[in-house]
Amino acid sequence: MTEPIISIAMTSPPFLPFTRPSIDEPTITEVAQVLRSGWLTGGPKVLEFEAALSRYCQGRTVRTFNSGSAALTIALRLAGIGPDDEVLTSPLTWVATPNVVLEVGARPVFVDVDPVSRNIDLSAVEANIGPRTRALLPVDLAGLPVNRELLYAIASKHRLRVIEDAAQSLGAQWHGQPIGASGDFVAFSFHANKNITTGEGGALVIPDDIDSALCERMRLQGVFRNQNGDMDVDIRGTKSNLTDIAAAIGIGQLKRLSELTHRRRELARYYFECIRQDMGLDLPAADFVQSNWHMFQVLLPIGTDRRAFIEAMKTEGIGVGVHYPAAHLFTLYRTLGYAPGDFPVAEDIGRRTVTLPLFAAMSHADVQRVCIALEKTLLNAGC
Repeated sequence: MTEPIISIAMTSPPFLPFTRPSIDEPTITEVAQVLRSGWLTGGPKVLEFEAALSRYCQGRTVRTFNSGSAALTIALRLAGIGPDDEVLTSPLTWVATPNVVLEVGARPVFVDVDPVSRNIDLSAVEANIGPRTRALLPVDLAGLPVNRELLYAIASKHRLRVIEDAAQSLGAQWHGQPIGASGDFVAFSFHANKNITTGEGGALVIPDDIDSALCERMRLQGVFRNQNGDMDVDIRGTKSNLTDIAAAIGIGQLKRLSELTHRRRELARYYFECIRQDMGLDLPAADFVQSNWHMFQVLLPIGTDRRAFIEAMKTEGIGVGVHYPAAHLFTLYRTLGYAPGDFPVAEDIGRRTVTLPLFAAMSHADVQRVCIALEKTLLNAGC
């Protein structure tokens, strides 16, 4: 009688996405309590979250929204930006950044990016300021802060408002001070792929010369309520308030911001140790103090088939993102007169960039796994 053949199933390691939120059990329990309370929309948890954000921003006024895009839109409206105005911004960003400028009737004026920081090239900003320029809208790409001293020196010289698109940089700092603790308008995002999340959501740090009550009215249909119960609407508002469910998540997440940021910096540093120089990749700026390492982005070697690369990495069980194509090349912005070749640095980065996995729950072994897959994939002639 022959021995039976025993089949042993070989299991592959789980798929590693490029990002994943880290939500702890106390936060999940708090959300359940909100659901049981019956008060689900803007209420006590929103007030608690805004107070916690204000403390983080060293006492500045903070109001929350249902998205970072809403926060940027309201910031532009509070700054008085509207039709016939121009706002200078980066083409290397999520398309929401220029879209909100169009939303208020203004025109986004793109300025190419610095090849090292990949943020807006501040040395080229002044040449693009014209008689209709009303504001600067810089983006902290991947969590690396724009140079705040130079940014505000330019704004002050030309009497421009600044709306900081800090959607990716909560937890980052500039010269030891948290992003959001100083400056003009500062907009954060709490989208699911951000360093801390509320599922969907955003926040706006409001400068002292702006009425926070006006901001509150703009986010809720422009409604003004008198003490006697009467209401009036004298401005056009939106429906962009945050829910208490989302705020409960945010409260728990904000408590862990320092921990999560520290872990991301550790993992980013380990990427630099593991990625071999002969792979031909252009690495991001190695800033382990000011950046919050929202994303770890590398530029593929010139001529690499990015689509084939992404598919090959997926076959290896590694998720890869693309953040971001140069926004001025989208059809919408070509209709405004932008064309290929206008911003060559942003276009080159946009063509070659890929976002590798980076989130707080990753291990050093995960980083090693990504780098092994990188080396294998880049050796593939099809890429």
